[in-house]
Amino acid sequence: MTGGVRLARLAPPLTLLILLGPLAFGLAGTALPALGYLPELGGTEFTTAHFSALAEVPGITRSAVLSILIGLVTTLVSLGAVAGFVASDLGTCGFARMRRMISPLLSVPHAAAAFGLAFLIAPSGMLMRLVSPWLTGYDQPPDVLIVNDPLALSMMAGLIVKEIPFLFLVTLAALPQTRHVETMRLGRSLGYGRIASFVFLLWPPLYRQIRLAVFAVVAYATSVVDVALILGPHLPATLPVRLIDWMNDPDLETRFLASAGAILQLGVTLTALLAWVGLERIGAAMVGRARNCGHRMQRDRIVRAGARMVMIASAAIVFGGIAVLALWSVSGLWQFPDALPANFSLRSWMQALPRMSGPLATTLAVAGLSTLIALVLTILCLEREYETGRGRGGGALLLIYLPLIVPQISFMFGLQVLSIWLGVDASFPALVLAHLVFVLPYVFLSLSDPWRAHDRRHDLIAAGLGMSRTRTLIRIRMPMLTRAILTAAAVGFSVSVGQYLPTVLIGAGRLTTVTTEAVALAAGGNRRVIGVYAFMQTLLPFLAFAIATGLPGLVFRNRRGLRV
Repeated sequence: MTGGVRLARLAPPLTLLILLGPLAFGLAGTALPALGYLPELGGTEFTTAHFSALAEVPGITRSAVLSILIGLVTTLVSLGAVAGFVASDLGTCGFARMRRMISPLLSVPHAAAAFGLAFLIAPSGMLMRLVSPWLTGYDQPPDVLIVNDPLALSMMAGLIVKEIPFLFLVTLAALPQTRHVETMRLGRSLGYGRIASFVFLLWPPLYRQIRLAVFAVVAYATSVVDVALILGPHLPATLPVRLIDWMNDPDLETRFLASAGAILQLGVTLTALLAWVGLERIGAAMVGRARNCGHRMQRDRIVRAGARMVMIASAAIVFGGIAVLALWSVSGLWQFPDALPANFSLRSWMQALPRMSGPLATTLAVAGLSTLIALVLTILCLEREYETGRGRGGGALLLIYLPLIVPQISFMFGLQVLSIWLGVDASFPALVLAHLVFVLPYVFLSLSDPWRAHDRRHDLIAAGLGMSRTRTLIRIRMPMLTRAILTAAAVGFSVSVGQYLPTVLIGAGRLTTVTTEAVALAAGGNRRVIGVYAFMQTLLPFLAFAIATGLPGLVFRNRRGLRV
C-alpha cells in the first residue's frame, strides 16, 4: 500500500476534526463564561445573572430584531433576483454574458464591496457628485443620513450586491444536476411562461441542491461584523457589532456579558433560519396553489426585466465601487461637487505602503498556507471518497457547511478564550487554523464537482500500464484538473483575505491583515487611505483569480487536450 493511500485514509477524519473541533470547543468556550464559569476572571460558579444583565442592556432587543431582519431581507432579495434571472435568461446569450460578468465579483471581499458602496451612495459620494449641482442644486453635501442609516438599508444593499454573485454561482453549479434544458422546454411547450416553467418545474429540485448555501447566506447576514461596522447603524448597532465592543472593552468583566451576547447571537441566527424555513413552506404552498389553479403567467416581461435589472445593478455597483476606491487612492484635491479630482497623486500609496508591509505579509502568509492545507486535505478526501464510494450524501455536505451556518462570533470568542488558556493567542499557527476553518469548506465545495466529473477511464488506462494510485494522481489526474485546482485555490485565498473576525479575535491585535486595517480605518474620515487599503484588499484576490485563469493556458499551451 502506498503512502498516498495511507494519507487518503487519514484525510477525512482530520478534515472533520479541523471543521468540527474548533466549532465544538469554541461553542463550549462561549457557553461556559455566559453561564458565569471563567476561573481566570473569578467566575467559579454557574449562574444566569449575565443573561439577566444582557436583557437589561438598552436597545438589545432592537439590535437582535434588526439582525434577524437583515438576514431575511438580504437573502430573500438576493435569492429572488438570482432565481428570476435564471428563469428569464437561462440558455440565452445574455445569460452567458452575465455569467462572465458576475463570476469575478465572487473574489471581491465583503469589506471592500461595502467601502465601494459607501463611496458611491454617501452624501458626498460619486453618485451625488455626478448629479450636482446641475440637477440637485447642491454646492455642498446634503445633510442626509444614507450610510449607517437606522433601518440598515445601506447595509442590506451592501450584503445583497455581494450575496447575488455567490448564490448565482452556486445555482450554476447545481444546474447540471437537473435536467434544466428539457424541463424548461417542456414547460414552454405546455403554454407556460418562462417564469412559470422555472418556478413550477425546475425550481423545486434546484432549490434542494442549493438550500444549504442559502442557509449560509442567512447565517452570515445575521452575524456579519465588518460590513456592519462600515455600513450598519450605530445607535443602536447590530448585535454582532455590540458584541465586538464588549469583547474589546478594557473592563474584563464585560467578557461575561459578551459571552451571553454570543449565545444570544446563536439564538438570533437560529431564529432567522427557522423563519426562513417558514418562508420556504409559505412559498411552496403559494407555488403549489398557483400551479394547481393552472396559472401559466405568460405575461412575465416585467418580472423578467426587474430580475435582469437587479443583476446588472449589483454588478455595476460592485465594479463602480471598486473604480471609485481606486480613484480615491490616487486623488489629490477633490472637493464637492467636482466629479473628478483636481489632480492625481501617488502620495497616499507612498505613505501607506511602508505601514502596510507587515499586514500585507501576514495576509499573504496566512492565506497561502491555509489555502495550501485546504487543497491537500480536499484532494485526499476526494480520493478517499472515490475509493470507498462514500461521502457524497447530505450528511457529509451538512458537516462541510456547518462552519458557514453557525455564526462566527458565537464560537470564535470561545476559541479566543481557549487560545489564551493554551498560551497560543496571537500566534501564527493559531491564526492559520482559524482561517482554515472557513477556507476549507469553500475549497472543498469549489473542487468537488470538477473532481467527481473527471473521466476515470484515464485512471484505468494508467493502472493497466502499471502506474500506482499515487503516481496516477500526481502525473495524470492533477495535471488534467489544474484549472479546477487553481480556481479552488483562488477561492480559498480570497476567503482568507476577507476574514475579519477570526483575525481580530485570534490575532489579538498583534497579527493584523489588510482587511483588519481597512475596517479599522472606517471610523476615520480619510478616504484616500481607506481607498488604498480597500483597493489592495480587492487586488489580492483578483490577482489570485488572474493566476488561476492564465497559468494553465500558459503551462499547457501545447496540450489543449488538458482543458476541462
